[in-house]
Amino acid sequence: MRLSSLTRHMRSHTGYELFEKPYKCKECEKAFSYLKSFQRHERSHTGEKPYKCKQCGKTFIYHQPFQRHERTHIGEKPYECKQCGKALSCSSSLRVHERIHTGEKPYECKQCGKAFSCSSSIRVHERTHTGEKPYACKECGKAFISHTSVLTHMITHNGDRPYKCKECGKAFIFPSFLRVHERIHTGEKPYKCKQCGKAFRCSTSIQIHERIHTGEKPYKCKECGKSFSARPAFRVHVRVHTGEKPYKCKECGKAFSRISYFRIHERTHTGEKPYECKKCGKTFNYPLDLKIHKRNHTGEKPYECKECAKTFISLENFRRHMITHTGDGPYKCRDCGKVFIFPSALRTHERTHTGEKPYECKQCGKALSCSSYIRIHKRTHTGEKPYECKECGKAFIYPTSFQGHMRMHTGEKPYKCKECGKAFSLHSSFQRHTRIHNYEKPLECKQCGKAFSVSTSLKKHMRMHNR
Repeated sequence: MRLSSLTRHMRSHTGYELFEKPYKCKECEKAFSYLKSFQRHERSHTGEKPYKCKQCGKTFIYHQPFQRHERTHIGEKPYECKQCGKALSCSSSLRVHERIHTGEKPYECKQCGKAFSCSSSIRVHERTHTGEKPYACKECGKAFISHTSVLTHMITHNGDRPYKCKECGKAFIFPSFLRVHERIHTGEKPYKCKQCGKAFRCSTSIQIHERIHTGEKPYKCKECGKSFSARPAFRVHVRVHTGEKPYKCKECGKAFSRISYFRIHERTHTGEKPYECKKCGKTFNYPLDLKIHKRNHTGEKPYECKECAKTFISLENFRRHMITHTGDGPYKCRDCGKVFIFPSALRTHERTHTGEKPYECKQCGKALSCSSYIRIHKRTHTGEKPYECKECGKAFIYPTSFQGHMRMHTGEKPYKCKECGKAFSLHSSFQRHTRIHNYEKPLECKQCGKAFSVSTSLKKHMRMHNR
């Protein structure tokens, strides 16, 4: 005899377990009130997935997720948010989405009081307290608290990313990740902070950002007590203590603590430079390098020194310059005492003392001390001049030459002499000028030993010997 809807509902209040849940699972002893629910549950043990997508072959245990999945192919999204117009494929997703606007978080953790907008999020969160990690990697056995985490981890083994961006070719594991990425190209930022008005591409970014205003740092390291506002930063930090480097290169065996470092490293083997400048065609490994490079074309210099008003295209160049005022830097040259922010910059500088020039031009055999110098030098053979002046059309091989030329049009003279107040548009001109005050003559004639402050004077003098 079929039970009425009311009778089924009343069971939730009665609590007569013996009569209410007659269907018991032999595997895990979980009990069910209805045969259909029991049969569906059994599939979680048998692995049976009777619902198969005709489009992509993906299979499902339950009919409802299968229906939701089918909508991803046909593009059907019948549920629309009245606040922002976003369309969703199922009513439950709409309810969860609406909480972004209302701020409602009905699911509260009994352990720490943290609240969540959806039930799945609190289930995953509770595992941070219990230590439960039910999702294990079949390749290496590593366990994770969420299904998403294990799928993300699986990339390190199989490299499978089925969802590809049509704009730049970048691939992702989940369609949701692709949708968020596509907003980089469209500029869409649907999540706006009520406190300061800053907008974000994805909901997790705004959640992390809001902690700046609240001061909340829910992720605390048990080893050193350091707290973090975002879980990814916390996980990476923990690896400092454990020494864990889960991302291993198949080519050379080098291991990394961050997936971003691992992906960047892979490009050293593939030679891939996915970020291309539309102005000159130059390609880069990293998006930040491309962003900085573009400033050579636009002339933008967002970093200004408060001491001397000199401006810079990158934070690295600005920090390097600041040493000239503060004299403070963690990496010091043993030969001359000059300080540097980065160890790589110190290594390059040390070659001025050792005379080492490990980078050789294949065209002419010229050797140089730095890899960036060799890249620029190659342009003397190819004739490439990527830096073009918008004012007069003159093109340059070197970004420094281009920047100096631009000052002829703007009249900018950022290098000012402290002794006499004279200003210069080029740093090299400024350096030559300061030698007048310091009586410095670093250029010596090898024939007679006479010293000069500028190269033009030395060249004139050399002609005296060559007569």
